[in-house]
Amino acid sequence: MSYKISNRATDINPSLTLAIDAKLKEMITQGIKVYGFGAGEPDFNTPDYINNAAIEAIKKGFTRYTSAQGTYDLRKAICNKLKRENDVVYNPDEIVVSSGAKHSLSNAFAAILNPGDEVILPIPYWVSYTEIIKLNGGKPVFIKTKSENNFKIAIEQLESTITEKTKAILLNNPNNPTGSVYSKEELKSLGEWALRHGIYIVSDEIYERITYDGIKHVSIASLSDSIKNITILINGMSKTYAMTGWRLGYAASNEKIIKAMTHIQSHAVSHPSSITQYASTIALNGPQDDVKYMVAEFEKRRNYMYEKINTIKYLSCNKPQGAFYVYVDISKILNRELDGKIINNSTDLALSLLDKAKVAVIPGAAFGDDNYIRLSYATSMNTIKEGLDILENYLNENLR
Repeated sequence: MSYKISNRATDINPSLTLAIDAKLKEMITQGIKVYGFGAGEPDFNTPDYINNAAIEAIKKGFTRYTSAQGTYDLRKAICNKLKRENDVVYNPDEIVVSSGAKHSLSNAFAAILNPGDEVILPIPYWVSYTEIIKLNGGKPVFIKTKSENNFKIAIEQLESTITEKTKAILLNNPNNPTGSVYSKEELKSLGEWALRHGIYIVSDEIYERITYDGIKHVSIASLSDSIKNITILINGMSKTYAMTGWRLGYAASNEKIIKAMTHIQSHAVSHPSSITQYASTIALNGPQDDVKYMVAEFEKRRNYMYEKINTIKYLSCNKPQGAFYVYVDISKILNRELDGKIINNSTDLALSLLDKAKVAVIPGAAFGDDNYIRLSYATSMNTIKEGLDILENYLNENLR
């Protein structure tokens, strides 16, 4: 007998972002100074009042099983947050809490996809989207967005992509890796298109509190009751409250979908950590000053990184409107020699920068486009200034 793992497992691609991060951390443990721009998490600590809530939960014995859907108090706090900040009304029965927004996405696709169903996915996309769709029996169908349109979908592209197998469209707003933010008018057009064609909208809004230049994020579910009914809104605690390791995400949708997602979750992880749920309730109901401070710091870093990159020969980027990434065009570097090696793709460049310049970036291949790399400004201003200077000098001295 031949012992083999499943085709499903072998079909899944490893995460390039985690691979680069692992190599970065290995170099750091070896005492090597590395300038890391790969991080997909805030560099701030979780606010003290949230940490104290977790300690309180442990001390008072809030450490047992909860409802598979999540505690009522947390689901109520999520409803209050969505009404207060996103102008969309849900009740606690229309919320399911999961072990991170990634888990919420997986539950959502498990609830709506049948084998072979198609999900429209704009390029560039967050690295895990394709694999989550495939793991749940779906097929990602790609739409290439353009820099001149700030990497946003055009309705004309959707019309030429939809088929009888199309089940959903996946939006990430604000977007990782581009930092683009859809306007209310753009979202309304997308929502009305989805209604006309009878497909779901899966809206990943994990970065919704991190926007700049006075731009306010709009949740597509807030635009009409009809659009809300076909939307699965995904969010979580990781980015807004610097709680990436706590693993708490949530989904909001109609009761039929939420019930299906809850049933799926109940047989997988039962429910998220009771302690994390308790602390997240306090986070959502508590003061938001730490969030405002974090976003203000990100905006300063965004401004510097955007301006600096556009002064570096061979590199260019659009100005991000949200999240904490800059998506950098490297097309002028491709097929040229860098430090004695031909740079054929974004991975070649990322590895060269890490090995030779000790600068860690994420290759655009992870997001579906080899003409780009992603830099995160979720790091200190000193790291940004010094790291970008080193990157610039390395390119100027070694690119032929």
